[in-house]
Amino acid sequence: MPIINKFIEVETKQGINIHNITPQIETLIFSTSIQNGQVLVFSRHTTTALAINEYEERLLEDIKVFLEKLAPASERYLHNDLHFRKNIPPDEPMNAHSHLMAMMLNNSEVIPIVDGKLALGTYQSVLFFELDGPRKRTVFCQISGE
Repeated sequence: MPIINKFIEVETKQGINIHNITPQIETLIFSTSIQNGQVLVFSRHTTTALAINEYEERLLEDIKVFLEKLAPASERYLHNDLHFRKNIPPDEPMNAHSHLMAMMLNNSEVIPIVDGKLALGTYQSVLFFELDGPRKRTVFCQISGE
């Protein structure tokens, strides 16, 4: 069974933003000979996340509000006491809230591939969550099957 490793790059904006990466994943699958199998999609950062859900503008705004309520940036977090931390870069952000939001979501998704296509439901999309942008992010995709 072949295993193919690929990457998707995502340029993100300030704060929480949600990107539909389904088209990029479909393009990767199409570039292989895999017709039936699965794709593992893995977020390689501690302040990003993945989820399968509907990519609808008003829902995306609801999700942002929900996440901000779970871990408000205005709260006091020990991780943000940068002067107590060792070996941090000079441009280290105060982003404990972003780490906490990421913990409430997933860092990976496994999606079946059937007849060369993602077996997602009608309203399902693979969503990439930036929780601490702006940054250049990398999503790892491992496609396997026959």
